[in-house]
Amino acid sequence: MPPNVDLQAVADHLAAAPHNDRIAFLEKLLGASACRQVGLYPFPPGWKLSVVIPVYNEERWLEGLVKRVQAVPMPKELILVNDKSTDGTPAILDKLVRDYDNVRVFHQPVNQGKGAALREGFKHCTGDCIIVQDADWEYDPAEYPKLIQPILDGQADVVFGSRFIGEKHRVLYFWHSLANKGLTMLSNIFTDLNLTDMETCYKVFKREVIQNMPLKSDRFGFEPEVTAKVARKVKGQFKWRVYEVPISYSGRTYAEGKKIGLKDAFNALWCIVRFKLRD
Repeated sequence: MPPNVDLQAVADHLAAAPHNDRIAFLEKLLGASACRQVGLYPFPPGWKLSVVIPVYNEERWLEGLVKRVQAVPMPKELILVNDKSTDGTPAILDKLVRDYDNVRVFHQPVNQGKGAALREGFKHCTGDCIIVQDADWEYDPAEYPKLIQPILDGQADVVFGSRFIGEKHRVLYFWHSLANKGLTMLSNIFTDLNLTDMETCYKVFKREVIQNMPLKSDRFGFEPEVTAKVARKVKGQFKWRVYEVPISYSGRTYAEGKKIGLKDAFNALWCIVRFKLRD
């Protein structure tokens, strides 16, 4: 680039240009492959993403998380399911409904767990794609575009975001990491998939995949159950096309509100075996 080019003027001009012109410029500058990897391409007319957020005692993080989701520049609706929170979460949910016209909230009558909250949320989704979002800040909503890109490209029906294939992550618990990798390996043995992160929160589905799937797990058994059912074969072939995309991860400590524990690891083991052998 010539030394006398005003980069700020170029950036301002690009920001003011029509969306298609920006895409064309970035494609010329970065190449089509790089643009596709970061999800820069436009959405089909009328397309919408449904973000399902199970919520239990997340008053510290919830409002900030929703702001981060809303900042993602794509058509979307937010489906929040309150799993009978006992802190200030319900009041925050009421405020979010008043503040945003694309937010809907549903309340579980009793505390049942993440899987039950997701089942309830999936029923109310109207978007073309559905993504699972935890109510804390461990996962970054800014990565939605690259997560949905394989589906928009017609390559995938389901996308898993992997914390273990190349992006930055907060360094925390060794045994958690070992358990995640062990559970993923065991899940792969039973499903014949070659995932690197079965336990990831970020899973994206075409709506017809997840709304037609009979799910039973109430707690964190959702992860191995939905993986097993995504991996079902018909006449020896996988019914759904599954992709993985690298994501960043900023894990939190138990003092910061982390909820999954050893009991959930043993439950995941049981679910891996259960949903392979019988539904």
